[in-house]
Amino acid sequence: MPTTTLIITGMQSDDCLRTVMNAIQDLPCIGHVELSIETGAASIEHTSMVSEGDIRSAIEEAGFPTE
Repeated sequence: MPTTTLIITGMQSDDCLRTVMNAIQDLPCIGHVELSIETGAASIEHTSMVSEGDIRSAIEEAGFPTE
């Protein structure tokens, strides 16, 4: 299963973390997701049916820029 690693900026609370997690998990074919509020690092396992661009778009639409 492919893994996409991103840096998400602007997460400052558990609510932010929950918003980002929900945005990612709303996408189809998402496996394991690890998010760190301290570093902004995100590691997302997904099938090839979801691209890195799809994941970035979902996170950014939730209000959090990605690097």
